[in-house]
Amino acid sequence: MIERYTLPEMGRIWTDEHRLELWLKIEIAACEGWAKLGKIPNEAVEVIREKASFSWERVQAIEEVTQHDVLAFLTNVAENVGDEAKHIHLGLTSSDVLDTALSLQLVEASDILLSKMAGLETVLRRRALEHRDTIMMGRTHGIHAEPITLGLKFALWYDEIGRQKKRLAFAREEIRVGKISGAVGTFANVDPQVEAHVCQVLQLEPALISTQILQRDRHAFFMTTLAGIASSLDKMATEIRNLQRTDVHEVEEAFGKGQKGSSAMPHKKNPITPERICGMARVIRANAQVALENVALWHERDISHSSAERMILPDSTIALDYMLHKMTQLMDRLEVFPEQMKVNIDKGFGLIFSQRVMLALVEKGVSRETAYALVQRNAMEAWNTKEQFQSLISRDPGIREYLNEEEISDLFDYAYHTKHVVDIFERLGLV
Repeated sequence: MIERYTLPEMGRIWTDEHRLELWLKIEIAACEGWAKLGKIPNEAVEVIREKASFSWERVQAIEEVTQHDVLAFLTNVAENVGDEAKHIHLGLTSSDVLDTALSLQLVEASDILLSKMAGLETVLRRRALEHRDTIMMGRTHGIHAEPITLGLKFALWYDEIGRQKKRLAFAREEIRVGKISGAVGTFANVDPQVEAHVCQVLQLEPALISTQILQRDRHAFFMTTLAGIASSLDKMATEIRNLQRTDVHEVEEAFGKGQKGSSAMPHKKNPITPERICGMARVIRANAQVALENVALWHERDISHSSAERMILPDSTIALDYMLHKMTQLMDRLEVFPEQMKVNIDKGFGLIFSQRVMLALVEKGVSRETAYALVQRNAMEAWNTKEQFQSLISRDPGIREYLNEEEISDLFDYAYHTKHVVDIFERLGLV
């Protein structure tokens, strides 16, 4: 059972308090790095470790005056540490702290998202195996094509989420970097060994090169990865919406006791969760565009990216966390109607076997062009007269010249279309 979504786990990452907690860890680690080089007395570091703290309310009050978040934070920390605070932020620039902390937040967010994706994978795997042999209509261009199974559809999604999970794991590594390189990235006022120590403590990789900031291609890659995952969820949700349409009605979002679908029409059961997922995917894709715009900055550094990131990164990770939760819940409880799938297959008068009839004629020595024309004229008649395709084929002298009644009957076998489903499942490791 997938539990009700609650925000605290992902939401906590983006709270002001947590952000400042990370700033403090970075500042203390930098002091430790300087102490290892003999620049700061070990005793001073001990005092800083013991006394360094902040009050979010106090930081806010100071920022009202300074109009600078990091300076407000450092002022409040200094109030609590005392004289030894002179060693804090030694040689650092604000973005050393801001960007390194942001990387930590994105790593934390990635871990939550990866866990949620693994949960969705598990549900998709179960539903794929459950419906491996549940035959349904395969559609191309929205039109009946040839039979597939519902399990294949779910297996397709399972495979796609697996790919997206790998991409997010890679994006996590791309963003798992820190920088403590000073005002323009030259280490003029801070030793590279301080950066190495900070990153080691925080389990980050030092950026090989930076300016005042980490370069925003990293963040753009991360955001486009989130947009890709959201788009995969959008694809799944769109398919469920289509399959739930009244005139299709092959699957349906679970409808709870006491739930209402419409304020005006009591009969309605709308696909509200898939629609919600589709809508939120649009927001994340739009946010990815903002992240791409952030890559080009004046002389590789201005702060036009900062205000945008304070919205797009929390909003997108929280939104995707919610979308993954809801999609997992949706798939876990999705109702399936195999009988309606069979009804829908039968709406095509057996036309789904047209390709097999054509190939059978080709195997008998008929040219592909002639075989196509023979089959198509009967297919068009079936559409126009509503007569079963098999009956028309059986009466066509041009076809009966090559195929007898028994051979024609054998061509209209659903099992022909699903004979390699097990092979596909084995390729995916779904055994």
